[in-house]
Amino acid sequence: MKGPPKRRKSARAKTAAPRARKPVKSASGFSDPHVVKGLQYAEAVVSGRIAACKWVRLACRRQLRDLERWRSGEDAWPFRFEEAKGGRAARFFEQLPHTQGPLSFRRPDGRWNTLALEPWQCFVTTTVYGWIRKDSPPERPVRRFSRVYEEEPRGQGKSFRLSGGMLYSFTEGEQGVEAYSAAVDRAQAAKVYGEAEAMLEKRPDLKQALELETSAVAIFQKSSHSRAAALSREAKKSGDGMNIYFAAVDELHAHPTREVWDVLDTGTGKRGGNALIWIITTAGFNTAGVCFEKREYVKKVLEGVVQDDTWFAIIYTIDEEDDWKDEACRAAGPGHTHPGCVWRKANPNWGISVDPVDFESKMSRAMQVASEQNGILTKHLNVWCNADVSWMDMAAWDRCADSGLKEEAFAGEACVLGLDLASKVDIAVRAKLFYRDLPAPPKEDKEQPPVRHYYHFLGSYLPEGAVRSSSNAQYSGWVREGRIRTTPGDVLDYEAVKEDVVRDQGKHDLREVAFDPWQATQMSNELQAKAVVMVEVRPTVQNFSEPMKQWEALVLEGRFHHDGNPVMRWMVSNVVCHRDEKDNIYPRKAIPDNKIDGAVATIMALNRAILAPVETGSIYERRGIRTL
Repeated sequence: MKGPPKRRKSARAKTAAPRARKPVKSASGFSDPHVVKGLQYAEAVVSGRIAACKWVRLACRRQLRDLERWRSGEDAWPFRFEEAKGGRAARFFEQLPHTQGPLSFRRPDGRWNTLALEPWQCFVTTTVYGWIRKDSPPERPVRRFSRVYEEEPRGQGKSFRLSGGMLYSFTEGEQGVEAYSAAVDRAQAAKVYGEAEAMLEKRPDLKQALELETSAVAIFQKSSHSRAAALSREAKKSGDGMNIYFAAVDELHAHPTREVWDVLDTGTGKRGGNALIWIITTAGFNTAGVCFEKREYVKKVLEGVVQDDTWFAIIYTIDEEDDWKDEACRAAGPGHTHPGCVWRKANPNWGISVDPVDFESKMSRAMQVASEQNGILTKHLNVWCNADVSWMDMAAWDRCADSGLKEEAFAGEACVLGLDLASKVDIAVRAKLFYRDLPAPPKEDKEQPPVRHYYHFLGSYLPEGAVRSSSNAQYSGWVREGRIRTTPGDVLDYEAVKEDVVRDQGKHDLREVAFDPWQATQMSNELQAKAVVMVEVRPTVQNFSEPMKQWEALVLEGRFHHDGNPVMRWMVSNVVCHRDEKDNIYPRKAIPDNKIDGAVATIMALNRAILAPVETGSIYERRGIRTL
């Protein structure tokens, strides 16, 4: 049996010629070895010498560009980079002993093995701690970044660095430090705190130098009236009055509600900008939770869509176009280190704390056992999935998105609606499905019959009370974006849905409205009185199987177009496909909070739309040319 992989220096990976990139000036000229190592890593990522996903490239590019703005003397740039501060933090981390794993033993000289920061860890650490605000007083410099979002697969040493961050907060000269390890439950929160405590037990000299004392529940520094402790969901009950200086948030993806985050986020306001909340998490399954909400936000920051200089973010995963069943990785054999491997993209500690042999074994098992794929993709390649066995290929779904797609372009055209009203205290949806029969490219110089394309838009409705009380952290944001229409009170006013259906009838050639008679009989009667054609589509396997199969095929073929509505994306990703012995399929959801109403309404609409006969001739001949 082979032992753990030998510790080695991170390889300077080389790949094929990189795609053309906007040049970024060199960030050389620094003297601190940790800063230099981190910036060399960033330059290698941006140049393509180290294979990395989009989000890592953007994080590195951001740092290099920010340094150029500072070094150029740009007056409007409000920050300065102090390499001494970044290097000091890195050196402190490297004094901390390993507390578990193959390196947690005492060396022959009597000393404990300590952490050796890899280049990517130097990049993160020195970037976070090195930037300060220009307008802060010299005697109390204020850091630029007050929030850190770091997402990476298992095995990258995240708990070690969170524990180190807690201890480092005692060294920054702040009085009354409150440092917390925060997690969804006491056991997880105690893990980070317990590792910090174990580090001090192994390094009594460090403990003495920092004048720290430990107890069963906290670490104290009496000289500065400071303390560190574990914090879990019970924080909501005792969080008022917190004056947080540092918070290590472990596995935010596992938090079912935003309780802990809100306590931390509101508990840092008294620190005058010097508080730091550091999130290190793997990907998860709950795309309606607070973690995914923060992930979507920092992606916009990295892309430059949102300007927020208080957040540092880096996400280690694979790119959407990457094949996780990397044939090159498999062909290289166990323990390979070939630089173009997509597995290495997601795992920056490849060959160090991530054993390539063990990793390949997990990948091989996932390729053979479909039920294990989502778990392995999530935990080891950092890919967000919504259910243990999901239905829709979300990469294909995203390829069908067209943000320029507008309902106004379909004025007067044929469409079918699907209504899923659920209960009056829950979300209701109106799925609008247009279809166009477009000319197919000729095959062997023979004209082919038209090909039908579908165009989808979703309307969602919630009572205001449900938005306030729901555990879905994204509802309020979707309301602000206009993705969800609310009605006053705690009960949904179906009149809003009815008004929109009648409006659709006036704007388009509304052929049919498919509905489930449960909860919708009264509305059906009222709409029929307004000459709306209402068709019952009960949620049965017989009614749902064929349109559900066709929908999946349409998406894979690129013939189902949508406007990228995030509410719809969430609902589609929540669908779990149940297949019976006759190969019929039916949509289900893994947990009650994972709504699939938009998907159900679309299946009902497609149930009717696929029955419409294909129309020949040019679409412009049938409807005329319109000027928008």
